[in-house]
Amino acid sequence: MATTIGICHLTLRLPENGSLKGKRMVLKSIQQRLHNRFNVSVAEVEHNDSWQLAGVAIACVSNSAAHANEVLSKSVNMVASLRLDVEIIEEEIELLGA
Repeated sequence: MATTIGICHLTLRLPENGSLKGKRMVLKSIQQRLHNRFNVSVAEVEHNDSWQLAGVAIACVSNSAAHANEVLSKSVNMVASLRLDVEIIEEEIELLGA
């Protein structure tokens, strides 16, 4: 049985945000919705001290590389459509064990 780990790195810009507390609220909302919809793990991994930038990693485990890629692509699309105050400025999907 083949196991595939999918990891998506997103760099988000939050131009209207003015505090770390506001940034945490936005990221928590995104994290909860992605987890509830796609059962993925989400964590802030970069730009922790920046108010208007966030580096986010989304991870999933699957028995199919195609399924992992689909889940991560749909997650990215959801982030893009979810909030008007968040802009994706960089995106990278990596599949391990594929």
